[in-house]
Amino acid sequence: MPSFTARVPASSANLGPAFDALGVALAVYLTCRFRPAKRLSICVTGRDSDRISSGPDNLIWQTALAVANSHHAEMPPIDLHIDNEIPIGKGMGSSAAALTAGVIIADKFLGLNWKPPRILDEAARLEGHPDNVAACILGSIVASAIDSGGVARAVRLELPHRFDVGIVVPDFDLPTSKSREVLPDCYSKEDAVFNVQRAALLVAALATGSTAAFPAALDDRFHQPYRVNLVPGLNEILKVRAPGLLGCALSGAGPSILVFFERGHEDVCDLVRQIFRLHGRESEVLVTHIAEQGFELKEN
Repeated sequence: MPSFTARVPASSANLGPAFDALGVALAVYLTCRFRPAKRLSICVTGRDSDRISSGPDNLIWQTALAVANSHHAEMPPIDLHIDNEIPIGKGMGSSAAALTAGVIIADKFLGLNWKPPRILDEAARLEGHPDNVAACILGSIVASAIDSGGVARAVRLELPHRFDVGIVVPDFDLPTSKSREVLPDCYSKEDAVFNVQRAALLVAALATGSTAAFPAALDDRFHQPYRVNLVPGLNEILKVRAPGLLGCALSGAGPSILVFFERGHEDVCDLVRQIFRLHGRESEVLVTHIAEQGFELKEN
């Protein structure tokens, strides 16, 4: 078998009110080059490479093994080179990208010949929710859900040309498990209706390019109010307003901030940096743009 390269984009989920339902693919990538080998060999380079295992417990490899096991097959040893651009522990879907890469590798080596919807279904099953992996696989902005039969369903939207996004990445981590712990077990009818309305408004605004719905379309009562104590300055960040700024949202479980803005107004991301600084935290701006395409796989 020849060698292959898989490139998987980062992702941001929730987008304010659409908790576990909307995701956006970001042009920051996890790249994996892999080929058959006599024994397992994993090399890691790039951002946060010291936090990515080069041993058999590597998440990409473990995902490939899990796929093989669920299909009563055996993964052959591989030579895997990982080059990472995605900040880890920052709410940018690093684990979803790794899971997606693992499924792609297993699909190729086991000869499963899966189409993207089947890859999505497998990755969503392993991840436990579909929003990040759907963006990784389909690109752009994706609405997703698990149907009553346990199958992942997803619909891709094209982001209007006049819109763009940036990510502000602070200098601290926030484990997803910790961020999930602060969420309540149930919500009031009032809060549920509030979020359904905003999520519908957000999808309509993204589909049509309407700016009038912002920033109200990013308002949320499901997760961000409960996470303000975990992310210094979050309360102020969600309220910031400026010309060209559509609005801000916590990226996934945080602590990074997703910034929607009109093209030509990238400088609004600096407003978020300033708020972090006022709270004693440094940050960096990644004007990433939307990844129009999901994962790519090519033969080397």
